[in-house]
Parts: sequence; C-alpha cells; structure tokens
Amino acid sequence: MTKFATTLAASAAALAVALPGLSAAQAQEITLRAASAFASGTTFTREFERFVERVNEEGEGLVQIEFVGGPESIPPFEIGNAVSNGIVDLANASGAFYTNIMPLGDALKLAEHSAAEMRENGAWAFINELHNEQMNVQYLARTGMGIPFHIYTTEEIDGTSLEDMRIRTTSTYRAFINALGGTPVQTSPGEVFTALERGVVDGYGWPAQGVLDLGWQEHTAYRVDPGFYNVDVSFLINLDTWNDMTQEQRDFLNEMAVWIESTNAENEARNAAAYEAQAEAGIEAITLEGEAAEAWLTTAYEAGWAEAEEISPENARQLRDLIGDR
Repeated sequence: MTKFATTLAASAAALAVALPGLSAAQAQEITLRAASAFASGTTFTREFERFVERVNEEGEGLVQIEFVGGPESIPPFEIGNAVSNGIVDLANASGAFYTNIMPLGDALKLAEHSAAEMRENGAWAFINELHNEQMNVQYLARTGMGIPFHIYTTEEIDGTSLEDMRIRTTSTYRAFINALGGTPVQTSPGEVFTALERGVVDGYGWPAQGVLDLGWQEHTAYRVDPGFYNVDVSFLINLDTWNDMTQEQRDFLNEMAVWIESTNAENEARNAAAYEAQAEAGIEAITLEGEAAEAWLTTAYEAGWAEAEEISPENARQLRDLIGDR
C-alpha cells in the first residue's frame, strides 16, 4: 500500500469513528416549540421569556426553545389543546385557559403556599399527576405566586356588593362574582379594552400587575382591596415530548424550573410598583377593612373551593389539604 493510500485509509477510519460521535452529540440537543397564552413583552409572559432566554443560553447542545409567539399564534382558550396534542411542545398558560381539558386546573389560583413549599409537601406531585392524566402534559413550573387578583370597576361599589354590575371574567373569578351578586361576562384579555370602552362591562377581574400593559387604565376608575387568590401562570410541556427526552435534558429543565420559581420572590416589590403606577394613572383604591375585608376574602375562597368541589369532589378536597390554608 502506498503512503498516500495508507494515510487515506487511516483518515477514513478516523472519520468513521468521529462521525457517530458527532451524530450522537447532535442528537442530544432538542428544540422545543413554545407558545404563550399572553402577549409577548407583557407581565404574564415576562418570566416565560426569561426562562426561554436562560435555557437557550445554558442549554446549548442540550435543550433549546423556539418561542413562536403569543395569542396571535394560538388563542388563549386553545393553548391547552395545543400543548396536549403536541402542536407545541411547551406552553405558558393559566389554568383558567384550559379548563376545557382539566376542569380543576383553575383551582390552582387558590394556593396559599409558595412554589417551593408545594414541591416539598407533595402538592406539586399531585398537581403534576392530574396534568399527566388529564392533559398529557408535564407540569414544569409555576410563576405568578405572590401576585393577588383584584376587582377593578368603572364606578364605585357599595360595600362588598357587585349587584347590577357586569364584570369581565374568566373561570378564575366567576364563582366569586356570582357570590357578590355580579353578572360575569367571559372574554379573552384582548377583548377587554373594547368591552370597557363600549360599556359592555362595568369592570373586570385582573391581577395586581399588568393593567397598564393593556391600556385598561383609560377606562378604569377603582380597584377593590384587598386582593385575593394567587396568580397561576404555569409552564406545561407535552408529556410525549417529555418522555422522549433524555434524563439529562429533563434534569436540566427541572433545574431551570426551580430557578424561575425562585423569581416569584420579586413580586412583592413589583406589586407595590404596580399599585403606585395605577394611582398615578387615576385608579383609586377602595380599601375594605375589618369585617368587610374578611368577608370579602372568605367569600372569594369559599366560592372558589365550592366550585372546585362541584367539579371533582375527591380531587378538590385533596388539593385543598395540600395548597390551602383557609
């Protein structure tokens, strides 16, 4: 064999060894298609976008995420089906948007423990089990803890009554608004501004944060305090996609999930800033105190749990033991 032929054979052998290794390395990286029920750049996509950015920075060669967009890509009330069926691999959504698949998902708003506490006391495992069985998704992470909901109105309310008032709602607030004598009107977030502008609704339920993102302050006069419930914006990953991943990929995403949940601690300061901005925009706080405040909160939680128990009595009672304090 000539020197050239010997060298060529050696190179070919080396290449044959190298190529399988290269293919294996490439095969280790997975790209997840992701969508959000909330518009990009707004409050309730903020943590998801932080998560995507960090995963893409630290997960090169392992996991990458392609963020395809918000409601312009998939309407909010269809995102549960999209991630369940694998149209997208990863979704940023509130339980209120996928009650058509998992009716008890909306009860996550009733949590009164931190995300870390729920991972420790078995709540996360139970919630994940429900998502696995009913939605074909892995419950990856929860953001929004520490952000309460409020009722915002165009006119001052009388005590704790919403009688004769039409209040924009999702399933999040429906039972509470009914208990207060109001008339729930369900719309997606993108329709609220027009509903307020045209007088279709007299107010709406929404968290402490995000009102100004959507321009709703232009048609909002009052916010009722105290706030109630806790925001749940969860990261859901298609279960087939999750099961097809390597253990290293799953461990990495779980590590990223725990990190993003730690940012919930930032919400106290953000709430304060949001209230200040609302005041500057002309939204006045109606502050209930003493027995009125306690009645407001008791009505909120009892109405929420009563609705959950109607949907799934046994699961609701177990969930209440794990995530509730009232």
